[in-house]
Amino acid sequence: MNYFNHPLLKIPLLFGLGAGLAVFLYFLSMHFLGISALYVNEKYPFDFGIHIILMVAAVWYYRRNVGNGLLHMWEGLTICYIVNTVGALLSGWLIYGFVTLVDPTEFTRYISDLQHFQISDKANYVKAFGEEAYKAQLAKTAGTTPDVLPLSMLGKKTLLGILPILIISLLFRKQDYSIMNP
Repeated sequence: MNYFNHPLLKIPLLFGLGAGLAVFLYFLSMHFLGISALYVNEKYPFDFGIHIILMVAAVWYYRRNVGNGLLHMWEGLTICYIVNTVGALLSGWLIYGFVTLVDPTEFTRYISDLQHFQISDKANYVKAFGEEAYKAQLAKTAGTTPDVLPLSMLGKKTLLGILPILIISLLFRKQDYSIMNP
């Protein structure tokens, strides 16, 4: 179990846990305000901002306290991807637990909102993909179950994270070039 004691894994895991909990608290706050939290996160993924903030914080903390002011790009990439993945999985599973054990009406409302959106956007969808694809998509949406939430969140956060993770890693990268100047 010494694997988890390495700072390159330990620090991003802790920040990832923080990201997952913060996203879940964001979800709960929207839910208790009466907002369709799953639908809003699907359409406007503002919760990814929490991931970005905690990725920056993790890279900054690692560079300052472990790297002594230095950070390789691969360290930044590793830290950001671990924070993003752990945060997405934890929040996905917590939200899944909430919509299956605590309040299943949240998921029902989410499916209803998705169907209303698909019906209102029918002309564009049919124009792009055809009538058969539209009917298949409506049927697929109606048959969706909550167990798709964790992997769906992981997939979205991974795709959303590609560019910000690269930018964060490049911005915080700092190497020791003194060896090149003897």
